[in-house]
Amino acid sequence: MRTPARWTQPKRLRPPGFILPAQPILADRATKADGWVHELKHDGFRILAFKDGDKVSLWSRNGRDWSSEFACITAAMRAMPFNRIMIDGEAIAHCIDDGLPDFHRLLGNDGQARACLYAVDLLLIEAEDVRSVALIERRRMLRKALRKAGPALRFSDHLAGVDGKGVFRHACAPGLEGIVSKRATSRYKSGACRAWLKIKNSDYERRGQ
Repeated sequence: MRTPARWTQPKRLRPPGFILPAQPILADRATKADGWVHELKHDGFRILAFKDGDKVSLWSRNGRDWSSEFACITAAMRAMPFNRIMIDGEAIAHCIDDGLPDFHRLLGNDGQARACLYAVDLLLIEAEDVRSVALIERRRMLRKALRKAGPALRFSDHLAGVDGKGVFRHACAPGLEGIVSKRATSRYKSGACRAWLKIKNSDYERRGQ
């Protein structure tokens, strides 16, 4: 029996050049093991920022292009001194009062237009695909690439060789969402990635709610 057309789910087509982002696995607690780096977990929209010649795309993890909405990020990507570069990051809007991430503001036109991108990883730079390079080296390359970037592109700092539980407590103290811990030697893996762990603050409340 043939399925009625109205019941058929349309196939989502990924845009040319799109790479499915790595997705951290939820963990109950932070690791104390060596060989991990720990970053603050930013509360925003996951974005793959891709510059290819004069064209800039800001893709969500499902392939939707947000380049028109995130105007400051798009302009900063276009001004980068590279013909081709892809950055994995989180688009963030900040509270006016305390500078902490404000997810509610990110849902409005002004918050989107003024949002910045906290860059966490580098996938492509010029003709080189660096996803097979160790994370710690990719982040070194990313930091270097962002040295002369505009204020809408910010390197997301990490702590290496430290107790992840201590970093998690530090993140929870001001009311942040938590941390993401990553194996320093890991390659970039699209989809569910067991080398990336997210540990969430159970007391976290999104601002604006």
